[in-house]
Amino acid sequence: MKMSVLYYTETGNTKRMAAIIAEGMASIEGVETKCFPLDTIDRDWIKESCCVVLGTPTHRSNVSSAIKVWLDESASEYDLAGKIGGAFATSNYVHGGGTMAIQFILDHLMVFGMLVYSGGSALGRPIIHLGPVALENELEKTEDIFRTYGRRMAAKAVEVFKR
Repeated sequence: MKMSVLYYTETGNTKRMAAIIAEGMASIEGVETKCFPLDTIDRDWIKESCCVVLGTPTHRSNVSSAIKVWLDESASEYDLAGKIGGAFATSNYVHGGGTMAIQFILDHLMVFGMLVYSGGSALGRPIIHLGPVALENELEKTEDIFRTYGRRMAAKAVEVFKR
């Protein structure tokens, strides 16, 4: 079962966390995962993916302009409707707006017809309400949360799309 992690990065932090989410997804039996920066997306892989997660660095309590442009101008080309969707962010500050950026992405994914998911508090600790946020100087501290998020996203997609 194919799954994708899409991201935009400037410093490499968002790319790093995307890879950790993909690692978590791939830990679920039968899951194949690939990460794509927005400028090198494999259109066929995304179309065949049952789960797509999108990541952004946080800019002024919102998504980066590259993510906004992709959501406005390109996302509709990828047949996202009906897929499991999720979001994550990286931020320089604890109150830098990472959860607001995630909510912005999730709102757009719902408009595209995606089934947004995170596991919330229903799966216990670590509680990941909307999606994980990594802080610039504390990436290592959140790696396990990002890996867990990837596993949870993949497990839900496998449950929903059993073939």
